[in-house]
Amino acid sequence: MSERNHMVDKNDRLHEEEVKSTVDRIPEEERDQILQNFDVFKEYLGKRVRLGEKMGMSEEQLAKAAEKVADYLAENEEPRNREEKLLKELWSAGNDEQQHMLAHMLVRMVD
Repeated sequence: MSERNHMVDKNDRLHEEEVKSTVDRIPEEERDQILQNFDVFKEYLGKRVRLGEKMGMSEEQLAKAAEKVADYLAENEEPRNREEKLLKELWSAGNDEQQHMLAHMLVRMVD
């Protein structure tokens, strides 16, 4: 593995650990409430997107962050409603480029 690829892999692992750490800090009851209702999930995601924008993050940076969260949710959380089930199926069916575009659409949807 080249040094560059090793750095990317290391950074990806760090991001995954950050996502897991962030999700783990959300109390389980609150996490369940966010994931039970798709409108609540969109509201929560929208708040995070607006916070990222205030911090100066570009749409591309927000989409990359959304990808990490989507990867985590797809691997670690069962869908709790029809919308989440559809998102998980779309995420799983897509290649990297399609997942990136879906992340962009999610960011735009809640902004």
